[in-house]
Amino acid sequence: MDIRRAVASENKDRVTLQVYIQPKASRTEFVGLHGEAVKIRVAAPPVDGSANAELIRFLAERCDIPRSRVSIRSGETSRQKRVTLAGVSAEWVLARLASPQG
Repeated sequence: MDIRRAVASENKDRVTLQVYIQPKASRTEFVGLHGEAVKIRVAAPPVDGSANAELIRFLAERCDIPRSRVSIRSGETSRQKRVTLAGVSAEWVLARLASPQG
């Protein structure tokens, strides 16, 4: 199975990413795969949108795009989310997530 197709789909200049988050982690980081989604631990509680805001910040920073280009399309109150990133390819997003960051 092509991992990219399982967790990400492209449409013109945007990528929709299937994400599974684990809130209240010790630090925000990409973990790997969780079924047909990428797993990201976020160092924020799932209260008042804090975990969602941290997820958006992390994805924007890791993919080197403005936060305004990252949006949660579904799953705002769930651990399973669909997130759209504009102006990047699925290959770029997955490579940036998997790369070690110092």
